[in-house]
Amino acid sequence: MLTVNEVSKRTGVSVRTLHHYDAIGLLTPTKVTDAGYRLYDNAALGRLQNILMFRELQFPLKEIRQILDSPTFQPQEAIAQQIKLLELQRKHIDDLLSLARDIQKKGADIMDFQTFQKTELEAYAKEVKQRWGSTGAYREFEQKSAGKSKENLKETAKELLSLFSDLGSMRTLSPEEPAVQAKIGELQTFITEHYYTCTDEILLGLSQLYVGDERMKHNIDRAGGEGTAEFTRQAISTYTARSSEK
Repeated sequence: MLTVNEVSKRTGVSVRTLHHYDAIGLLTPTKVTDAGYRLYDNAALGRLQNILMFRELQFPLKEIRQILDSPTFQPQEAIAQQIKLLELQRKHIDDLLSLARDIQKKGADIMDFQTFQKTELEAYAKEVKQRWGSTGAYREFEQKSAGKSKENLKETAKELLSLFSDLGSMRTLSPEEPAVQAKIGELQTFITEHYYTCTDEILLGLSQLYVGDERMKHNIDRAGGEGTAEFTRQAISTYTARSSEK
C-alpha cells in the first residue's frame, strides 16, 4: 500500500486534495495506521483514477461521489460513458481549432457562434449524471447519512464488513444452504436499514458490483477471505431467484 505522500507523487494530486477527498467521503484511505498515516491500495487508486477522469470531464465532486457510490454503478459502463464524453469533448475542441484557424487565415469578420455551443456534450453529460446520480436509492442514502459523523459512518461500514466476514466463514457450504440464504437476508435488511431500500433488483445489482469493482471485491475478500465476493454473488443470485418464485 502507498502512503498519502506516495499517492500524491504518483498521481500528481496534492496531499491537501487527497485529505479533502477523504473528509467529504469521496476517497477514503484503505487503512489508517495507529500513528494516523493514511494508506491506499490498488483498489483505492482505481477509484482515484475514476475521480480524476470525471474531474477532467468537469463533473463536480458531489456528482462524482453520487456516480461512484450509486448502488447500480458498473465500472465498465462508466468507462464507456467516459470515452463517449471525451470523444464529444475532442470534437468540440477540434471545431474550435478549425474556427480559430479560419479566423487567423481569413480575418476576424468570420462569425460562427454555433461552434461555441456544447449542446450534444452537455446533453450526454446530463444523461450520465441521471443514470448514476439521480436514483431514488442514492437520495435515500443521502438522507440517512445526513447528520451522521464520519465515525458513525465508519462504524456502519465495519458492521457491513462483519456480515461479509460471516459469509466468508460459510464458503465451504453451498450458496443454497439455508444458513447462507439467511445471512443474505440479513445483508439485505442491513443495507435497507442503514443505506437505502435494498430491493431484490438492487441486491442483485450489488452482487455484480461486489465482483466487478476491484475496490469492493478487495474489501469483501479481505473481510471474509479470498473468494468471499464471488461466493456472495452466487448466494445472492440464488436468493433473488427464489424470491421471484414466491
